[in-house]
Amino acid sequence: MPTATEGSQSLQTPALPSEILMVAETQWLFTEAELLQTPSILDGLAPEKERENRSKGVNFILQVGIMLKLPQITLATASVFLHRFYMRHSMQIYHYYSMAATCLFLAYKVEECVRKMKELVVACVRVAQKDPHKNVDEQDKEYWRWRDNILQYEDLLLEAICFDLSLEPPYKTLFDLLMQFEQGDNKKLRNAAWAFVNDSCLTTLCLLFPSRTIAASALYAAAKHCDVAFPDDARGRPWWEVIDVDVGSIRRACNYMASIYESGPAKAGKESGMYERTPGNGDEREDKTRSAGVKIEDGRSSGGSNDGLASPMVVSPKGSQAGAKRGRQEEGEAETEQAPSVNGAGHEANGHAINQDGSRKRQKVKEEPSRNGFAPQPEQGPIPHRPTTAPNSEQPTDAAQPDGAAVALARDTKVEVGLESPQLEEDGSEEGEVEA
Repeated sequence: MPTATEGSQSLQTPALPSEILMVAETQWLFTEAELLQTPSILDGLAPEKERENRSKGVNFILQVGIMLKLPQITLATASVFLHRFYMRHSMQIYHYYSMAATCLFLAYKVEECVRKMKELVVACVRVAQKDPHKNVDEQDKEYWRWRDNILQYEDLLLEAICFDLSLEPPYKTLFDLLMQFEQGDNKKLRNAAWAFVNDSCLTTLCLLFPSRTIAASALYAAAKHCDVAFPDDARGRPWWEVIDVDVGSIRRACNYMASIYESGPAKAGKESGMYERTPGNGDEREDKTRSAGVKIEDGRSSGGSNDGLASPMVVSPKGSQAGAKRGRQEEGEAETEQAPSVNGAGHEANGHAINQDGSRKRQKVKEEPSRNGFAPQPEQGPIPHRPTTAPNSEQPTDAAQPDGAAVALARDTKVEVGLESPQLEEDGSEEGEVEA
């Protein structure tokens, strides 16, 4: 049974990234008003079109990365490079497909999952021309055009992002949060949170919030979608304070993603408001992802009743499948100890019984037989002597227990079956029989 100290240790905050990474990340955070003043918008591009071109560039990175079988973190790093580049340069000058290929070229070198230059160029040509089976030869003009653009734009990209190559993608932080709350086996919650982070790469969310806030927002949105509530820690703090993230920033990030979902091409023509919004300054005690009445104290969860209403599933830090199984076993043991007997009394392990009125009464305790095979009997009067008729008859269980010398003499006496019946002594007892 975990103690309160163990319960509080299970809610320790995941390790924060280094201060250098956090300071470098804050230099690339902007406000929503500043995002409306990008070089592309100042050159006459509509904000909606600029956001659409950003998502097309990231989608190009994803398709090429899938063709090259690159890891997800590499693709996320490339998308961050692309969004940061267009905060310094205009799409009217540098096409988003060419810059997307350059960002991917730089990202897989930063993440140390290098592919050959030829493989990257061939994949870019096939994705750009929407022909995954196109035969691209090194003598083709498209091959050399893409290759020259990637090598030429690499220096421009490094200057634009100020050589800030070390990033902390939200995937790692999200994984740490899932492991902290022991929700790695919750497939529905995990997939919903992972999809939130994947979709955030298509937007400018990485320019509005730190990666840690994005990971917490993914967990927050997934918990609301899956009706999962996380309990407070031993000191009564909600889960977002435990991981050191502002709940207002989490809600604003979720609302921003909800507006992006509603304004997307797939949702065009549908009424707005189909995604639930959460006010940034809403009451924290009424948050759906928080179970304020449940606290971890001495390894147990305690909370008030729900008045018969359907409440979300509460997940404790020990709330994995093993914890749920252990909880069911403890409930079963408690029911076994309090189960009523046939006559309506609940038995205890110490031999007492509880009556209906709460009083106790003493029950007879059945003692185990002794080692020599004779069951102890209560004290009673002397048993009258009578001879034994069968030579192989066993000692009756209701006879008094003989002393050690009599038992040894009886063991040494052997009676063979099939011989003549033993002669009786003058006093009427069998020869070899031991009086009690």
